[in-house]
Amino acid sequence: MNVSPDPTAEWGPFERPLFEDPGARALSRVGVVDVGSNSVRLVVFDGAARSPAYFYNEKIMCALGSGLSETGMLNPKGRIRALSALRRFQNLAQGMGLPPLSVVATAAVRDASDGPDFCNDVLRETGLKIWVIDGREEARLSAQGVLLGWPGSYGLVCDIGGSSMELAEIQEGRVGKRVTSSLGPLKLRELPGGRKGRKDHIKQVIHDLKEKMGPQKDRLFLVGGSWRAIARIDMARRGYSLKVLHEYRMTAQSVRDTIKYIDSQDLETLRNACGLSSARMSLVPYAVDVLARLVRTFKPKDIAVSSYGIREGLLYEQMPQRLRKRDPLVESCRFAEAKDARMPGFGKTLYNFVLPLFKSSPDTTKRLIKAACLLHDVSWRAHPDYRAEVCFDNATRANLGGLKHSERVFLGLALLHRYRNKREGTPFQDLYELLDEKGRQEAEILGKAMRFGAMLMVSQDGDIGKLKWQPRKRILSLTLPRDMEPLFGEVAEARLKSLVSTLGAKVTVQVRD
Repeated sequence: MNVSPDPTAEWGPFERPLFEDPGARALSRVGVVDVGSNSVRLVVFDGAARSPAYFYNEKIMCALGSGLSETGMLNPKGRIRALSALRRFQNLAQGMGLPPLSVVATAAVRDASDGPDFCNDVLRETGLKIWVIDGREEARLSAQGVLLGWPGSYGLVCDIGGSSMELAEIQEGRVGKRVTSSLGPLKLRELPGGRKGRKDHIKQVIHDLKEKMGPQKDRLFLVGGSWRAIARIDMARRGYSLKVLHEYRMTAQSVRDTIKYIDSQDLETLRNACGLSSARMSLVPYAVDVLARLVRTFKPKDIAVSSYGIREGLLYEQMPQRLRKRDPLVESCRFAEAKDARMPGFGKTLYNFVLPLFKSSPDTTKRLIKAACLLHDVSWRAHPDYRAEVCFDNATRANLGGLKHSERVFLGLALLHRYRNKREGTPFQDLYELLDEKGRQEAEILGKAMRFGAMLMVSQDGDIGKLKWQPRKRILSLTLPRDMEPLFGEVAEARLKSLVSTLGAKVTVQVRD
């Protein structure tokens, strides 16, 4: 009896791309709406890779929860704005040919006495059914959104909305303990007693939350618009060069420094400098008091900002477990290669070709090498004079999950050197400093190895030869099959010499039959 081989085995470390899987293709375009206390947002996810693209993303600030603590009802003006937004979103979804939208509402709608009446109005006027979720479910979905970008992460997810704040524990790719609280800026704004009274209230609530959650000293993941606003101010204070909020890191000390900085500034001037809306900036003074106490109480080892939250959690909810475990970065790059590269599939061949140069590198680096090889040819349509810069810009600013900022720069530099020998003289000089000298050197070696390997790109999966690297002897050996010899012309030889020069090595070239 013949046994069929494992269908993923031929792909080695890449595995079989998700977008070839019918179950993944079924998720190719999904629309979700989050009816929050402060805003109503539609996100349409597109792309069947593990890290889907944002096909459409629109937010309307409605402040549904404004005044809720005093009246027990939704903000009347906010109701009108939210209903108008949902009419628009339903029409957009129908125009895009989407399956039915998934609509969830959080603290404001669940707490308001007229919440059910609002949901009935929406259903009658738009046909959209709103699922009102409780705080624990909100915490679970937000944590799942974080897992979409950080599979297998450990830590505490803190999602702050307008009227509530949720905590959820994540470990080994699963959501653990969850709690909810009323520490949303809209509610805090309405507390009596001024800032002292507010701080005392926050201190007591977070103490109670810790009693329920227990020690949480791994990473703190911050989800929500108010946290992102604080992170943007932290970037401005530090003069930080990469304006990408997702995976931005802060320390307890930087949080303390930024709170002092906010207290010392005119808020309107700060708002304009950081590009924040008036509605968002008005909530920052309340959110910073929560963050200060949160960090002081839980003492996380580090702090990461997540742009992924409840909406991404709704998408994650629809993924089978076998898809959730896949690497979002590699899958996204694989999808990009299939869509945009001149010779889809060559990325795997190129990866195997350059890997001997990085044999002793950790898996975290090899993962970036995979991503770079998959992306090495997707920007070929850019003008040759700007192709290297386009590659760097795309890698550092693209919506790619599972990438620290230093890893974005590594990927960008590798792709820049895929098209250009020197990195000096680009507009990105200040970003290079986000990567240490060793990382910059490795990225240059990878880029020049890909630049040479691309000269042998004549088929998707043919034998293009082998590299052998002896780091102690500083000898690089290239063995080419006989049918590849004609491709080893002047330009290819010059690119090999550039790689050898960067390695500080000698080279030998052999042709085999």
